[in-house]
Amino acid sequence: MASLRRRTMAPKPRPVSSKSKREDSYTDTCCEECGSGESPSELLLCDKCDCGFHLFCLRPILASVPKGSWFCPSCSDHKKKPKSFPLVQTKIVDFFRIQRSSEPIQKISPGTDSRKRRKRTSILKVSKKRRKLLAFNPCEDPIRRLEQMASLATALTATGADFRNELTYVPGMAPRSANCAALEQGGMQVLPKEDMETLDLCKNMMERGEWPPLMVVFDPREGFTVEADRFIKDLTIITEYVGDVDYLENRENDDGDSMMTLISAADPSKSLVICPDKRSNIARFINGINNHTPDGKKKQNVKCVRFDVNGECRALLIASRDIPKGERLYYDYNGYEHEYPTEHFV
Repeated sequence: MASLRRRTMAPKPRPVSSKSKREDSYTDTCCEECGSGESPSELLLCDKCDCGFHLFCLRPILASVPKGSWFCPSCSDHKKKPKSFPLVQTKIVDFFRIQRSSEPIQKISPGTDSRKRRKRTSILKVSKKRRKLLAFNPCEDPIRRLEQMASLATALTATGADFRNELTYVPGMAPRSANCAALEQGGMQVLPKEDMETLDLCKNMMERGEWPPLMVVFDPREGFTVEADRFIKDLTIITEYVGDVDYLENRENDDGDSMMTLISAADPSKSLVICPDKRSNIARFINGINNHTPDGKKKQNVKCVRFDVNGECRALLIASRDIPKGERLYYDYNGYEHEYPTEHFV
């Protein structure tokens, strides 16, 4: 059975149980799901019933051996659907810090951008037309937008995270000055001015309650995942990948389930990652895909691209094709590195 895992650092070999003293007593333990005793470094023992489970056989899959005690599905209620965030406008507005303003919001038609068309300056010059990024097209129904926001609030509350829609720099982690796009090994593409304006428009719309047409749903097998709540055109900005910025060397043994590369520097000590476990947005719940199989590649409908924005690196999730309503969003977990195992993903 195919399974799914979100982006994180590839786990290094670790003890098979949080109770390492039992390690030698369970060398013959087999996984309750697949029946195999192979991959013992990824075989996890329940701290209640002592049954074994491969990390990649669990639903949702675990990125690495959890810290502290762990209980299998039969001994816990972790698959129980989380309590929904109340569909109360004032609570949702306060949760996402929506601006209360009477100023009208600029409307965008599907498949268009907000910029004026420029006149052609020459009929003789022939150049390849650059494909511009598009702003998302929010639902017209305000009640539906509240439901979309409530779905994200439910997921963030269940995972113990606060909502943030920008990169955060916390004392003790990497400072903002460390986010220097010039450090990227091989260089980094610069986000054009027009696309920067589109990104800013998306941010401003969200601050005013004009929400992207996305719904976070809970699946017992995949965990939290994201669906398109209306048609999304190719090259539409889905969201920016945000969270706490830290040095990669500080997170090599981190068990977070959604870590993302921010800067892959020639000097490894200057490489940065985004850690959305405490502060994040909907990007945390968009899942990675098994890019080793043709079927996996067919399901991919979002790409993660890192850009130089005013000298700093920013990671954007962008629709890589037209996405119909109801389709779940998946992106290439490996990005540029091609070093993370994805054979157990959807």
